[in-house]
Amino acid sequence: MAETASTPPAPSPPPVTIKKYANRRLYNTATSSYVTLEHLCQMVKDSVDFVVFDAKTGEDITRQVLTQIIVEEEGKGQNLLPISFMRKLIGFYGGNMQWALPTYLDQSMQSFSRNQEQMREYFSKTVGGIFPFDAFSNMGKQNLAMMEQAMKMFAPFGGQGPEATAEQEAAAPAPASEISDLRRRLDELEREIGGIGKGAKK
Repeated sequence: MAETASTPPAPSPPPVTIKKYANRRLYNTATSSYVTLEHLCQMVKDSVDFVVFDAKTGEDITRQVLTQIIVEEEGKGQNLLPISFMRKLIGFYGGNMQWALPTYLDQSMQSFSRNQEQMREYFSKTVGGIFPFDAFSNMGKQNLAMMEQAMKMFAPFGGQGPEATAEQEAAAPAPASEISDLRRRLDELEREIGGIGKGAKK
């Protein structure tokens, strides 16, 4: 029997290029038309990948534009970012855990996205549509476990490997203390969420 050659997966389409001009206008090179932040917001929701470049300097400003979209949406009253979360996030800037937070947040969001169906089921089974905050607590513990595993993977770079020199070991950060600090912050966040949940159930 002749073997059937497997068909390689189709490559992902390249991201759409958006150019931002000095007058703040955004130009979609794929559609040859000007767009707004609302258009880009919808592209994100439609899972259309794009990158934004400064038309004059060629600098990649995708991060700044995505941040603008979040600010615009928050200004419309969407309020996805709790004030306590934003305060804690700001507190991480310049701290010794700043390097790890982006990976942690990215993994947490990916985990949340993968469990959307489970979250919808929680909603449907909860009396009165009150979200079961215990689910957040469980997810937080799972995320912390993922974070601890990720930090173990980074341990060799801290000079903790078998070939580490005395100077490296002396200069290396203490992962255990950093994990303890992160655990403390997560515990604080879980207590705040639990307090909100109890208030909602009354």
